[in-house]
Amino acid sequence: MSDPSRPIRTAVVIPAAGRGVRLGPGTPKALRALGGTPMLVHAVRAMAASRAVSLIVVVAPPDGATEVDRLLHEYPLADRTDLVVVPGGQTRQESVRLGLAALPDTIDVVLVHDAARPLVPVDTVDAVVAAVRAGAAAVVPALPLADTVKQVEPQPQGTPEPVVGTPERALLRAVQTPQGFDLETLRKAHDTVVEGEGATDDAGLVERLGAPVVVVPGHEEAFKVTRPLDLVLAEAVLARRRATDGYV
Repeated sequence: MSDPSRPIRTAVVIPAAGRGVRLGPGTPKALRALGGTPMLVHAVRAMAASRAVSLIVVVAPPDGATEVDRLLHEYPLADRTDLVVVPGGQTRQESVRLGLAALPDTIDVVLVHDAARPLVPVDTVDAVVAAVRAGAAAVVPALPLADTVKQVEPQPQGTPEPVVGTPERALLRAVQTPQGFDLETLRKAHDTVVEGEGATDDAGLVERLGAPVVVVPGHEEAFKVTRPLDLVLAEAVLARRRATDGYV
């Protein structure tokens, strides 16, 4: 139970231990350049832009923590935000768990953010934090779907797939990050839910505990850079920000 006499402290865990194979071979996805600056640096800056965030834990590739730490310290943050780099695991869930283990007991709210979402606006970050501080155990930013979605019976690649249903689009949301949590709840989810039991994000782990998860509005610029075309779009968004907002 948090001590009501002290300020609520918020930390962010950024799992960045993946290789990003869909962007092609070479540098890990989080370290790919976006506008001349590593994508991970943009993601860290996006989290540090929120005045609510006092600590950022970056979970690096198991054999690359020293390199990532050196890189990030070439791009210093404001004094109000501390930065820690820890080695990650073989899976995203394991890496997030290691990031959570690095948080001090003074943290109450934790955000988990994809390094591959480098351009999330600070208003989205603040909205997630505010919802957790208001009492939600788990919060996800999300957008309504623009496309109709079909449920199919999976087939081998290249084979036509039979449609088995059409979910009602108005009831669906495309989930983004940062996802926000009461720290105790997220730690319990990671300690309880066995990897591979069907959860594809941290909110899914909390859902499997039976705890409520709520949605707040996401933002179209919080998209995930997964494929080469996404990188082209991210470059365009970044160029517009630099031209109109003085973004660096």
